[in-house]
Amino acid sequence: MTHNGEDTAPLRRPEVTELRLAAGGPGDPAAPAPARPDLPQDRSQAILEAAKQIGALLKRAGHPFALAGSVAVYAHGGSRYLQHDADFCVLPDDADAVSATLREAGLGVRTPPEDWLLKTTCQGQNVDIIFALAHQRVTKDMLERAHVLPVDSVLMPVLAPTDLIHSLISAFSEHYCDFGAVLPVARAVREKVDWDELRAACGDQPMPAAFLFLLERLNVIDPQEGQP
Repeated sequence: MTHNGEDTAPLRRPEVTELRLAAGGPGDPAAPAPARPDLPQDRSQAILEAAKQIGALLKRAGHPFALAGSVAVYAHGGSRYLQHDADFCVLPDDADAVSATLREAGLGVRTPPEDWLLKTTCQGQNVDIIFALAHQRVTKDMLERAHVLPVDSVLMPVLAPTDLIHSLISAFSEHYCDFGAVLPVARAVREKVDWDELRAACGDQPMPAAFLFLLERLNVIDPQEGQP
């Protein structure tokens, strides 16, 4: 087309740069999900590593102790899904010596308002050093009943299954009565527990008695002899 006798070049659209999402951006389907700093890649393994390190420290120092809590359940064949902390039982009279051992290893030790435990942090995980379970002092007999078991390849004393279940169900009260958390633990170790001993020790308390009755109705344990 001409204007005033002069040739003009045909009109061209301005070039539009093609939009591409940056690699790894939120719209890239191949990009991995961003890591959340508040969630470890494997929280259970982190708790196990903390338990192994604390257990090794206590063994080298010669302190009588026993692993407790969810890591003890794992050592006895229970679930590896650990989402809380590592727990160790020590004698009340050894609390200061254990605290000194942990501090010498470079671990900070905290004294919470509760007067039955100490707290430390190892491998970024919370560790409780307990000298009373369900308001009952840790005793020498309790620690001597512990089973020496591998905890992710590290041998250490682990609270006996009967003592472990006793500590869990004796903690039930009107303010805390989470049967659902303890039920899978009881299932996992039921063949290793002296249930008659547990009934004699705490079966007259309302909450433990209710839990034991639940286990009977679910056929986890046999009814008490002489009962329907």
